[in-house]
Amino acid sequence: MGRGRAKAKQTKVARDLKYRTHETDFGKLAQELHGGETAQETEVDPEILEKWADVVEPSRD
Repeated sequence: MGRGRAKAKQTKVARDLKYRTHETDFGKLAQELHGGETAQETEVDPEILEKWADVVEPSRD
């Protein structure tokens, strides 16, 4: 019980995705996915790096 509202929301979202027209810039998407010149590096807070340093494997450059 209680699934009716969640199912209605999923149906609404699925219908919206199916019938809405999207203006997609495939060139920009390809550059982003392939690490083009326009891709920006995100800066990470040093405190977060210090906190998770033992969990994350070091990058192998």
